[in-house]
Amino acid sequence: MNKYDVVVIGGGAAGLSAALVLGRARRHVALVDAGQPRNAPAAHMQGFLGSDGLPPGDLLAAGREEVRGYGVELIPGIASGVSALSGDDPSSPPVFGVRLEDGSMLRSRRILVTTGLRDEIPDLPGVAERWGRDLLHCPYCHGYEVRDRPLGVLGGNAAAITHAHLIRQWSDDVVYFANGTVLDTDQCEALVARGIGIVDSPVAGLVVEDDHLTGVRLTNGSVVPRDAVFVRPDFIPHDTLLADLSCATGPSGWVAVDATGRTSVPGVWAAGNAVNPRAGHHGRRGGLGSRDRHKQRPGRRGRAHRGDPLSRRPAGLATWLPRDPPTQDVRSDD
Repeated sequence: MNKYDVVVIGGGAAGLSAALVLGRARRHVALVDAGQPRNAPAAHMQGFLGSDGLPPGDLLAAGREEVRGYGVELIPGIASGVSALSGDDPSSPPVFGVRLEDGSMLRSRRILVTTGLRDEIPDLPGVAERWGRDLLHCPYCHGYEVRDRPLGVLGGNAAAITHAHLIRQWSDDVVYFANGTVLDTDQCEALVARGIGIVDSPVAGLVVEDDHLTGVRLTNGSVVPRDAVFVRPDFIPHDTLLADLSCATGPSGWVAVDATGRTSVPGVWAAGNAVNPRAGHHGRRGGLGSRDRHKQRPGRRGRAHRGDPLSRRPAGLATWLPRDPPTQDVRSDD
C-alpha cells in the first residue's frame, strides 16, 4: 500500500490542474480518475481561451500527459471511500486511506476531492439522449452555434424564466415552454415585451429526426418546431466522500471550504464543482453550463428588440396580451 503526499480524487480539469501544480512542487501525488467527465456529451468546448472548439476529451488527454511528466501517478478507478487511519501516536499528522472499488487501498497524508457534480435534467423522452448536443444549458458555451435559429427554453421555475430572457440575446425566435406551471402577469408581460412566445401545455418530450432535434411535443399532441432547446438543470455535487468524512456544509448545503479549498476536516481539501457549481464555468466544463443568472440592465428591454419584435415572432404562434384569456397554448404579443 503506497503512501503519497496527496491523493487527488477526480480527474477533471480541477483535479488535473491541482495535480500539475503539486507535481511541479515535487510532491508524491496519485490521481484517481473514474473516467466519467461531466462534459462527455459535449462535442466541443467553447469560450475557453486558447482551446475554443477543442473536444473536451482532448483537453483532458493533454492534461494527463502533462501531469505524467511531473511524476504524478494516474490511477484509473473509482474511490469508494476515504477514512482516517489510526496511528500509534495520536499527535501525529493524519494519514488517510483511500479505498478503490477494486479493493485496493492508497495511503496519503492529504486528500483533495475534485469529483465534480452532475446535471439533473427533466425526465422526459429524448432529453437525456440530446443533452449536450441540441438540448443545452449554457448559451455562452453553445448559443453562438445555434444563433438566429428557432430556440426553446424548457421551464418549470423562476430561474428558467430568467434563462429565457438571456437566450433572447442569441435569437429573435425564442419560445418559453412553461411546462404546466402558471406564470403571473408580470412574468408574462416581461416575456411578451421581448417577443418571447409562451407555451402553456406540459411538455411530453423532444422530437428527434435523423439525429437532430426538430421540435418539442406537447401533451396535447401538438409539436412546436425548434432547432435547439435550453434548460436550467439542477446541480447535484458528487460529495459523498466528503459527507462520509463529516465535512461541514455551508448555508447552501454544499461542503464549505475556505479560500484555499480547506474543509473542516484537517488534511482534507476540495475544489472545483464538487464544492462550487460556478467553478471553471463556460469552456472549462466543455460547454455544459454556467450558473450565472441574467440581470437585465436599465434600458436593456427596449434595445433588445432590434426593431419591431412582433414581426419576428415564431411563425404560427397565436397572440394575446397577458391580461386577456389565451386562445391557444402558444402566446406572443401582437
